[in-house]
Amino acid sequence: MITFEQVGVQYADASAPALSGVELTVPEGELCLLVGPSGSGKSTLLGTVSGLVPHFTGGTLTGRVTVAGRDTRTHRPRDLADVVGTVGQDPAAHFVTDTVEEELAYGMESMGLAPAVMRRRVEETLDLLGLAELRGRALSSLSGGQRQRVAIGSVLTVHPQVLVLDEPTSALDPGAAEEVLAVLQRLVHDLGTTVLLSEHRLERVVQYADQVLLLPGPGEPPVLGDPAALMARSPVRPPVVELGLLAGWTPLPLTVRDARRRAAPMRAQLPPPERKLTPHPAEPVATATRLVVSRGPVPALRGVELALAPGQITALMGRNGAGKSTLLGTLVGLHAPDSGTVRVDGRTPHRTRPKDLIRSVGLVPQDPRDLLYAETVAAECTAADQDAGAAPGTCRALLATLLPGIADDHHPRDLSEGQRLTLALAVVLTARPPLLLLDEPTRGLDYAAKARLVTVLRDLADRGHAVLLATHDVELAAELAHRTAVLAEGEIVADGPTPDVVLASPTFAPQTAKILPPHLTVPDVAAALSRLSPTPTPAQAQATDPATATASGPAEPPR
Repeated sequence: MITFEQVGVQYADASAPALSGVELTVPEGELCLLVGPSGSGKSTLLGTVSGLVPHFTGGTLTGRVTVAGRDTRTHRPRDLADVVGTVGQDPAAHFVTDTVEEELAYGMESMGLAPAVMRRRVEETLDLLGLAELRGRALSSLSGGQRQRVAIGSVLTVHPQVLVLDEPTSALDPGAAEEVLAVLQRLVHDLGTTVLLSEHRLERVVQYADQVLLLPGPGEPPVLGDPAALMARSPVRPPVVELGLLAGWTPLPLTVRDARRRAAPMRAQLPPPERKLTPHPAEPVATATRLVVSRGPVPALRGVELALAPGQITALMGRNGAGKSTLLGTLVGLHAPDSGTVRVDGRTPHRTRPKDLIRSVGLVPQDPRDLLYAETVAAECTAADQDAGAAPGTCRALLATLLPGIADDHHPRDLSEGQRLTLALAVVLTARPPLLLLDEPTRGLDYAAKARLVTVLRDLADRGHAVLLATHDVELAAELAHRTAVLAEGEIVADGPTPDVVLASPTFAPQTAKILPPHLTVPDVAAALSRLSPTPTPAQAQATDPATATASGPAEPPR
């Protein structure tokens, strides 16, 4: 279905090719998962299949890519639209209409399909993706995860032979992600659709893959093959695979079910985990009392009670549309309460001037571009220093600590999703606010970048900052958060120490907790094994050493 013949891609401003020597064939009717660290060329490879590379992105394409017999060099994306459906990392960039139903129909209208066919397919897609209740909603009113489902649905209505998906579940809650992946699996098994998918949250998708396409990194050609075999040599791995490597299981398990079967002897002898200490109670940095907030006609928050203490990291979880982003926006003054009160660092956010508020609270939004407006990275950092009243070079030094190697002259729009997030985080941290809010902070980050973020946030908490992160990343919450609160329909339905909350929820439990409860992470298990055996194996030592989580962690924590 998809054939690569000695394919390479070189961008004009890059010192090394994004891809080189790609020689492989993706069979029809299989789900192929692209795996590799950030910068390994996953998005570029997907772009060569859809025709976006080089027709839209520029650069030089060598070799030949054919999809259903069509050469993508001579067929522009519009010439491939009936064969290849594409959903990128930013779903809003795909939208051309105003409402959900119109967006689902737009692609079929462009292809001239009969109205009766269009109506039937729209209804089928609304049901497949759980969008029926949103059919008349304005796209601008949807949450990030809801927009992601609409973007996928707008592609599915055309019934393409090939689906190209870049981070399709990155903005979805665990339940919605499972629904989308189940739909993709049904398309593969029942309709013979070929799915080419890139996803950093491998714990969600690796069990669905028929084949894995491993992109090891610069200078090494991609390898296509058996998922278990390639995950054993991949530089990025989900927790279930890390646990299998730690335990020495062969073949490696890719699903929680397989791992649970293998883990029965270990479960019987493993001592309980040593829990991290919860910070001592202190005067809260921020409080919400009986908070009620509406977004237009929709009540988003209903009687929320929340207190955020210095030195505490709190994870805010819940379904898409539960009100997480609204709560963060209210804490930073973007929304005025209908009733109840909000106080942050002694201020009422929606009544405080932004130039004063940035010294009390900082928000890194779901789309970091909302904070970035300058022409270059250097200009963004200079503006952040000026806005925060910080010494010149403060923001640039923070950025170098968080993610070394971003050039000063790069335009923020040319950065990857993860790099843009890191730049936005550096901009916010320049003012050293006592309360830091992050909305889906690991979207677009691979495991190494996430490990760097974890290190930075832990350091901020140790320095007395309160951190609230709204996330669908259950692995991040289990590893990082002292406390977890769960929102549902605008109300907090669970709030307590992270182990208590996630172990009680099948939806929000991390993979390790499903395999070896009450352990939450692979390092928890490695530490417990080391207590059984005073001399740890190399795998145990690696799993418990934070320095091995990333090849280049922060050289110095932000101050």
